[in-house]
Amino acid sequence: MRKTIFLFLGAALWAVYPADLKFSPSQGWKSLLRPDLNGWRGLDPAKPNEWEAVASVGLLEANPKLFAMAPPPAGGGGIVVNGKTGKTVNLITVEPHGDVEAYVEFTVLQGSNSGVYFQGRYEVQILDSHQKKDLAFSDCGGIYARYIDQKVVGGAPPRVNASRAPGEWQSFHVWFRAPRFDAAGRKTENARFVKVVHNGVTIHENVEVEGPTRASMTTPEGPAGPLMLQGDHGPVAFRQIYLRKLP
Repeated sequence: MRKTIFLFLGAALWAVYPADLKFSPSQGWKSLLRPDLNGWRGLDPAKPNEWEAVASVGLLEANPKLFAMAPPPAGGGGIVVNGKTGKTVNLITVEPHGDVEAYVEFTVLQGSNSGVYFQGRYEVQILDSHQKKDLAFSDCGGIYARYIDQKVVGGAPPRVNASRAPGEWQSFHVWFRAPRFDAAGRKTENARFVKVVHNGVTIHENVEVEGPTRASMTTPEGPAGPLMLQGDHGPVAFRQIYLRKLP
């Protein structure tokens, strides 16, 4: 008999984000996750989009590399997951962002891989890196490297491993500064991750990104772009995504 351990949406939210972090619209916060996925679209409209909103996700004991999902109630669910196999198109916001503060809650399964791309171009990696000791840019919380002429360029590993076990909820709190351009469209300043906090632990400060990281959108750098969730590297689920513009 297959056994499933469900991680319910309403359980212990306080354990994921700091108690003093409020997401009030009066403070500029905007919630991006909606039961109908309004405000999002697949990156490639020619490919099937299997992202869906569900009531809960859990670990399937018979196969810890796949989610068990409870169907959504009427009106849709509160958790967004990249389909039953974890192999689908990347998901991007319709609305672009520039300088932004972001809060993201996610859970990733054993051996799985995803990422959050700011402006669709600069990735904070999501990976099952639980208890790993020697950290690389490709570990959870890493600022992913660029690939130029088939060579790895740049990238920044997290300072410490703050990753939780597969199936547990985790969080990123990110302050991102967009690249700057002059009146002629020439880049005058690179993008920068001012600060990245993973599960309450600061893992990056003032990390400059000279250009789009690997597997990013192919559009040229600019002052704005969408938030992108990677959907084709294994099962991942999100239950909170909040953004607010930085002054």
